Amino acid sequence: MAGIPKDPSLLFDIEGRTALITGATGAFGEVAATTLARAGCNILAAAGGAEKLEAIAARLRDEGGNVETRALRPNTEENCQALVDAAVSAFGRLDILVVASGVNDVDEIEDLTPDRWQTVMDANVRDPWLLCRAAATVFKKQQKGRVVLVSSARSILGHPAGYSAYCPSKSAVDGIVRALGCEWGKSGITVNAIAPTVFRSPLTAWMFADDEKGTTARNGILARIPIGRLGEPDDLAGPLLFLASDASSFMTGQVVRPDGGYTAG
Repeated sequence: MAGIPKDPSLLFDIEGRTALITGATGAFGEVAATTLARAGCNILAAAGGAEKLEAIAARLRDEGGNVETRALRPNTEENCQALVDAAVSAFGRLDILVVASGVNDVDEIEDLTPDRWQTVMDANVRDPWLLCRAAATVFKKQQKGRVVLVSSARSILGHPAGYSAYCPSKSAVDGIVRALGCEWGKSGITVNAIAPTVFRSPLTAWMFADDEKGTTARNGILARIPIGRLGEPDDLAGPLLFLASDASSFMTGQVVRPDGGYTAG
């Protein structure tokens, strides 16, 4: 028991570490930036929308956070390398990579063009892979790093409403997590994913609405969630802090499912 601090909360202490977060203006990305900034991390927040990104950064700075921003999407090798370099240049190192960027495109397969399918696969699979690749040298030099990708309940479940791009993209994220968890284990780098079910965001706001469409969708999902409610973005903060900290140092290649029990039954 010698490795357990007298104050076990210190296992979750990440103060002074540096986190790169992509998709920082999305529902989970903003939670990630807020959680890690309030935990004392230096933050390099990235997203395509500069105005909202700066508003989030300003709020975190007002709270005392040390936050830099880059209005870049991780959709090219050059952008991914630029983001990693920016984090290291600003803060001297990179400890945590959170890839919260991604997209969905819902349509029946016969109406979903190959280009639209590829767009989902690129954003949800290729971009996280490129970011991990860009961060590899830094993490290996440090012999330590924490990677948190975003999967979904749909990585192991189908969906009746046109998810033939999204479901396989999230299954591939799980594959990246397992592959890099094995590949990087001896380098002190952990790679895990958070896989929620539906949680409140601009994309799912209609499900929370009290109209026929929203109520029907909400009730169908609620019937499968043992906890009895839909998720909120804040529900992802605890799992993220765990995966970003030393509390999870012996955990890699895993998918954590904060889904209220949705995938349990």
